Amino acid sequence: MSPKEYFMRATRSRVAAITLTGVLAVSLTACAAGGESGESGPVDLTMALWSSNEDHLALLTQIGDAYVAEHGDEVASITFEPVTNPDYVAGLTTQIAGGDVPDLAWIPEASGPEFVDSGILHNVGDTLETTEGYALDDILPAALAPWQDEAGGVYAYPFSNSPFALYVNKDLLAAAGQPDVTALVGTPDYTWHTVTDIAAATAGATGSVGLNIPTFNPTNWSAVTMLGNAWGAAPWSADGKTCEFSSPEMIDYLTWYQEQMTRGAIPPVSGNAAPAAFASGDVAFSVAQLSQSGSLDDTFEWSFLPLPAGPEGYHPIVGQAGVSVLERSAHTEQAAGFLAYLTNPENAELLAQFFPPPRESLLNVEVLSQAAPKLSPEEIQSAIIDVVPEATVKPQNAVLSQFTDAVRAGLDPVWSGGDVETAVTGICEQISPILEG
Repeated sequence: MSPKEYFMRATRSRVAAITLTGVLAVSLTACAAGGESGESGPVDLTMALWSSNEDHLALLTQIGDAYVAEHGDEVASITFEPVTNPDYVAGLTTQIAGGDVPDLAWIPEASGPEFVDSGILHNVGDTLETTEGYALDDILPAALAPWQDEAGGVYAYPFSNSPFALYVNKDLLAAAGQPDVTALVGTPDYTWHTVTDIAAATAGATGSVGLNIPTFNPTNWSAVTMLGNAWGAAPWSADGKTCEFSSPEMIDYLTWYQEQMTRGAIPPVSGNAAPAAFASGDVAFSVAQLSQSGSLDDTFEWSFLPLPAGPEGYHPIVGQAGVSVLERSAHTEQAAGFLAYLTNPENAELLAQFFPPPRESLLNVEVLSQAAPKLSPEEIQSAIIDVVPEATVKPQNAVLSQFTDAVRAGLDPVWSGGDVETAVTGICEQISPILEG
């Protein structure tokens, strides 16, 4: 998908104000207040983070200190500050609205189009293109496209480009007398229907959970709806303006999903309670990203496989996180320079210890083994390297925060066994005026 095609799908006019998680409306005019402050001498930079993981912070601090050592005449210090609000986007936007604007920030992919479209993010395209050795063309086009506009501006580097995959508890399958699905990968039998048949049989025989999606709860409904692309289903049209929750494809997919809950292949929804952890050893299949492998050990035998195919074939999906310079930073030039350093090929390889990189040159077993030392070379090849170049990013929309609660409420009857067609028709009635603008 080209940047222009993605822009047509995911953006709106930059003059329109938007609302992010109901706590902040920011217009392009308001954001234009940023830029250089005119102060002389080296500046202090801050970067807002979603993660408070000590290892993540240590690596970022290492890279930041190295940059300061090399560019002390421009930057005196770089501080990495985790946002403590449990709702990261709400915390970040509240911080921006209050005038405490970080220079750089970690941006989740779901909020990317809204942040780009609102003018909150600074265009770093020229900086990245002109930085010696940066190799902007090494970044996979599909990974970069969500962070570009129609004119080719670049508003973030997708430092984490992590595919969703299927974790399999091979011990549970064996205990239930079920086949090892690893042998089915690459064959016509490796489908969601086959996997959920095995999941239901395993759950029935062992009392375990068949298949779960650990990031799913009714609020995070996209963790389930994203899988509908294997049915040809999408929540909205390619340009983001037309509701497609009521399409035959989405109805077929959600009906199938509901049936899997009814027969025990997928556990029922229980409020916002967290699903059982795959690491507990009591889940046969789990749809999750690479980071889940870090919590696993040799307590049971498991494997990491690409997502199965649906009626419309195999459709890999990645979740992203970008790092951006904020337009209202007082130090956009210095922050952009650090962003180019933080994400250059050498440091992108260091970041690959934790985050699957978007750079084609780093998509190899040697580099990715740093991020996933518990995976076999074959698993890294089939579930990451072979997947990422063609994967699509989770569905995004430039006005997502304005209708996500309506979708959540509209899908509640689906999770509780209600009529799917009635539920999704109601969703489209609710959100179509918002999508159409």
